[in-house]
Amino acid sequence: MFDSMRAAAAPADGHGDGDDLAVRTPPTRAVVLVTVVATVVTVVLGVLTGTAVLLLGLLVFLPAFASALCTPRQTALVSTWVSALVVVPVALSGERVADRVVLALFAVGFGVLAVYASRLRIAREGALVRLWSTAAAMQRQILRPLPLLTDDVLVDGVYEPVQQDKLVGGDIYDVAATPWGTRVLIGDVQGKGLAAVGMAIDVVGAFREAAHREPTVTALIDSLEAAVVRHNDYAEQRGEPQRFVTAAVLGVETGADVQLVICGHVPPYLLHEGRVTAVGAGTEQAPLGLADLVDEARTVSWFTFPAGATLLLCTDGLTEARAPDGAFYPLEARLGGHVDITAGRLTRSLVDDVHGFTAGAQQDDLAVLAVRRAPVRVPE
Repeated sequence: MFDSMRAAAAPADGHGDGDDLAVRTPPTRAVVLVTVVATVVTVVLGVLTGTAVLLLGLLVFLPAFASALCTPRQTALVSTWVSALVVVPVALSGERVADRVVLALFAVGFGVLAVYASRLRIAREGALVRLWSTAAAMQRQILRPLPLLTDDVLVDGVYEPVQQDKLVGGDIYDVAATPWGTRVLIGDVQGKGLAAVGMAIDVVGAFREAAHREPTVTALIDSLEAAVVRHNDYAEQRGEPQRFVTAAVLGVETGADVQLVICGHVPPYLLHEGRVTAVGAGTEQAPLGLADLVDEARTVSWFTFPAGATLLLCTDGLTEARAPDGAFYPLEARLGGHVDITAGRLTRSLVDDVHGFTAGAQQDDLAVLAVRRAPVRVPE
């Protein structure tokens, strides 16, 4: 079943950020239409009021508007048109020549400046697009695009940072196919801003390295703990506040039973055969970075993850979302209507539902993962 999903899980071609971030300019036909309409309105008003030449002077400012929205070529077209409309009446008129010559010079001068301003704007926007595209590509390496597929699970989901100008916030996730099965991470760095993103990078990097090195989930958690402690040590040297990370790590092997370690994170929910069941509730342990505050070592809990079942993992951006009246989003109750749909539709419908519940007011980063179990493999 999952082999047929492998192609669907791969990112589609043309998903690059450059297309989405290209400098947008109006089509030439629209520019011509607006210019002609403005000209007709000005001429009609001039004829009706008997001040056609003076009203044409108002068109001098049209290239300035074009320079803010159009390409240099389009701006040059508008400037040439306006200059002709102003210069020709001046050349044919014998009254108040000096005033009208000054008006004509202003029209030509404004047109030249408008073209120059349009060139500067396009150059700066292009530089910003290239800078943003580079930043977007770098951030895509931190959190890989979903869906992600291994021999054990299909992971799909939605990731929405609260700061819409960023692609990555304090919420993290990753999936690793290892010799000991599939490991899935979801986490939430305390706080927001670039400092939280820096911690997120360190934790994801530690997970990707340790998931393929450590044979047990507890050893993997210890590696994540060490990464958070090291990051906090460096932060303290720079005079920055220390942070902790809540996380849940799932270990899926060949059998039906899987491992789960919850480090202060939101417990997941198992969706199977029309039922919604909380998993791991009551087994929460200290968040990453705070292990020294407790005496007990971290341990794993086991639960049955049947073939075809779906496990929902999320951050508190979903569970702590509030309606305008202050009520929290009732995740478990809302999940009851989403038990028999695909992983991608499940996460997208939940996020749409929470947006409606909060009236579109997003208070925190939001990460929602749906982990779909593959048929259990029988060891040879």
